[in-house]
Amino acid sequence: MKKAPLYSRSRPLSRSGAGAPVAAAAVAPSAALSDTSAAPTGAPAGNGSAHTAHPDHLDHPAHPAHPAHPRLRHHERRAWAGALVLLALLLLGALAWNPFHAPRPAPFTMAQIDAALRQSIRDKPLASPAARAFEAILPSVVGVVGLMTAGDDGSDVTLGGAHRTASVERGVGSGVVVVDNGTILTNLHVVQGARRIKVTFMDGTVSDAVVLNTQPENDLAVLRAKSIPDDLHAATLRSTTDLATGDQLLAVGFPFGIGPSASAGIVSGLKREFHSPEGATLKNLIQFDAAANPGSSGGPLVTMDGEVVGIVTAILNPSQQRVFIGIGFAVPIENAAGAVGTAPF
Repeated sequence: MKKAPLYSRSRPLSRSGAGAPVAAAAVAPSAALSDTSAAPTGAPAGNGSAHTAHPDHLDHPAHPAHPAHPRLRHHERRAWAGALVLLALLLLGALAWNPFHAPRPAPFTMAQIDAALRQSIRDKPLASPAARAFEAILPSVVGVVGLMTAGDDGSDVTLGGAHRTASVERGVGSGVVVVDNGTILTNLHVVQGARRIKVTFMDGTVSDAVVLNTQPENDLAVLRAKSIPDDLHAATLRSTTDLATGDQLLAVGFPFGIGPSASAGIVSGLKREFHSPEGATLKNLIQFDAAANPGSSGGPLVTMDGEVVGIVTAILNPSQQRVFIGIGFAVPIENAAGAVGTAPF
């Protein structure tokens, strides 16, 4: 009688599962061997249980499809699009918050500007043009004293009031610094015949000075101080080309040794001539009506900008009193700068 096999014939492997052949081979190796030995002689080796352990299925298991992968790519594109939209919204919000795009206040009206200017002038009045001119020229103004008598050291001379004695002859005048190395312009008649010349700067510095050059036809002398202040300022010179009758002027100096003093006036005329009591004739002069007196000679005649246009030279004296009667004369700065030996402009 034929005996029934202990183990049933192995089923063919399913292509849907990769782990089934391995499990079958590991669990029942003897069954596979007995089944093979029981096969009839001559039976093909590929039939029966031989299908349970194909090496291709063991070395290269089947890779299942991933149906979720295209969905992930689709969602990734959506995520990038959302990020770009969010970034655009943030940029728009930043622009909306930018203070440069904030609404600007309405511009001031002319009435408001006018009211503000008037209030500012009331709170702090502007300095007059003459005051500004005086402030600009003051650091360059000097007092000049010519000591004529032997042994006179000028010890009793005080600018702000020149003290004289009958036995001492002195020339008292003014000057202006035109080069910051201590070069000074003044009148020749202030220092002519002096044995010694003393100059006093605005900071109180007193120095001896020497004559560098003279120009008798214009009553000018060029001095050089032996010692100067550390912060000495030279005056600004201005051409008289555009100077016109009626222009405002300021005369600055030491009238009667008192000063520095300022007097304001206008240009009364141009290209005037003056005949001095000593017989000299001065030409091409600026006529002005700013008060000038003995001691004002050699001082600067300046515009309202504080720029020097002339050197005060003389006053008209119809009497012997030598007081100002309303007509003064100044040498144009072009002639005065020629005495220094350099072009002024």
